[in-house]
Amino acid sequence: MPQSTVHLLRHGEVHNPDRVLYGRLPEFHLSELGREMAQMLADHFAERAARGARIVYLAASPLVRAQETAAPTAEALGLELHTDSRIIEAENYFQGMQVTKAELRKPKHWPHLVNPFRPSWGEPYKAQAARVMSAVEDARLRAIELAAGDYGTDGPEAIMVSHQLPIWATRLSAEGRPLWHDPRKRECTLTSITSLVFDDDGSLLRVEYSEPAAVLLPGAASTPGA
Repeated sequence: MPQSTVHLLRHGEVHNPDRVLYGRLPEFHLSELGREMAQMLADHFAERAARGARIVYLAASPLVRAQETAAPTAEALGLELHTDSRIIEAENYFQGMQVTKAELRKPKHWPHLVNPFRPSWGEPYKAQAARVMSAVEDARLRAIELAAGDYGTDGPEAIMVSHQLPIWATRLSAEGRPLWHDPRKRECTLTSITSLVFDDDGSLLRVEYSEPAAVLLPGAASTPGA
């Protein structure tokens, strides 16, 4: 089988004036800046395709912000947009709250803060990495299937639009690093691309990271989903 790549794309900026941790809550749409980010990513992938990249499969988390981020790329590349629940945002006890220091000092929250290594406030990091990697493997195989008979020089590629924490947990796992981390130090900005590059036999060769919409990041909201 040919070498293949699965790109994990984080969604664009979300309209979140109350700055809550929105998690899996519905109806958190992209902001105007987020839509601009999504279009910039679509242009980026379209330019790559014009240069010979064989991008043949596109999927997104069921959450609206991921779907809205993927839509311009689907249009630009003429791809069907699939939905994969395995790349959804992480579950989080603090969903819907403003996670401030004052809020975290309330005793009612303490039982959910006892184990940051799991973490105790939400879905285990290991579970996130496992479900995303399962989706990645299926996307990789689907991309190879869709590209069968196309003898271009580049291996087939898939794009999966997901969320910061599941992407970061997956990258840490893929690189053999501890999954516990400081959320402020995640290398996974809005509309960044974490690319998993696989060898012919499906072995992971390397992880690549890029920020095609970096010019739009200054001033963007940084409240994470989880």
